[in-house]
Amino acid sequence: MSWVELWVAFQTILTKEIRRFMRIWPQTLVPPVITVTLYFIIFGNLIGSRIGPMDGFNYMEFVVPGLIMMGVITNSYSNVVSSFFGAKFQHSIEELLVSPVPSWVVLAGFVLGGVARGLAVGLIVTLMSLFFTQLQVTNMGLTIAVVFLTSVLFSIFGLINAVFANNFDDISIIPTFVLTPLIYLGGVFYSVSLLPEFWATVSKFNPILYMVNAFRYGVLGVSDISVSFALSMIVLFIVAAFSFALYLLNTGKRIRT
Repeated sequence: MSWVELWVAFQTILTKEIRRFMRIWPQTLVPPVITVTLYFIIFGNLIGSRIGPMDGFNYMEFVVPGLIMMGVITNSYSNVVSSFFGAKFQHSIEELLVSPVPSWVVLAGFVLGGVARGLAVGLIVTLMSLFFTQLQVTNMGLTIAVVFLTSVLFSIFGLINAVFANNFDDISIIPTFVLTPLIYLGGVFYSVSLLPEFWATVSKFNPILYMVNAFRYGVLGVSDISVSFALSMIVLFIVAAFSFALYLLNTGKRIRT
C-alpha cells in the first residue's frame, strides 16, 4: 500500500473511533466529569480544608493533577477495550486484519482513538478544576508530553485486554481489580513522603505513581520521584506494550476463530 492509502486507512479507523464516543457523549464524556467533580467537592473542599498544605500547596491544588490523570487513564483504557472487543465480538476485526491494511495502522487507529477520548476528558476535567482552584502550569511541554504518553500507554493496554477477553465480563476484570487499585495507590490523593518507609518502597513498583508525579511536576513543579526516570519508564512501557499488541494482531491469536 502507498503512503496515501495507509493515511486514508488510518484516518478512517481514527475517525470511526472518535465518532463512536462522540455519538454517545452523555455516556462517555459526562460521567467521568461528574465523578471527578465529586472528588473535587469531597476531597478538595470538605476533607482538604482539614488536611492542610501538602508539598507547599493547598490540598485542592495538590490533588488536581492526579484527578486529571485518573480521568485520562481510565477513559483511554475503557474506550479501546470496549471498542476493540466489540469489533472482535462482531467478527468485524477479522475482516480488517485480513485486508491489505498493515496491523500497525490498525493498532495506531484504535490507540489514537482512545487517546482522543482520554485527552478530551482530561481537558474537560481541567476546565472543571478552574471552578475550584487556580492552576499555573510550570512546564507546559512536559505536562502535554506526560498526559499524551500516558494516554497512549493505557490505550494499548486496553487493546491487549480486549484481545484476551472472552466475553463482556472479562473486559471489566482488569479495570476493577488492577487498574483502580493502582490509581488510588498511585499518589493521586497523597504524597509518597507521608508513607512509612516500607510502603513508600512498595509504592515505587506502581507504574502509575511515576505518571502522576511526572504530570504533577509539569503542573506544580513538585514530584516525589525523578521526572527523567518517570519519562523513561513510560516510554519503555509504551515500546513493550506496542510491540506485544502488534505481535497479537500480526499472529491473530485469540482474534481469528
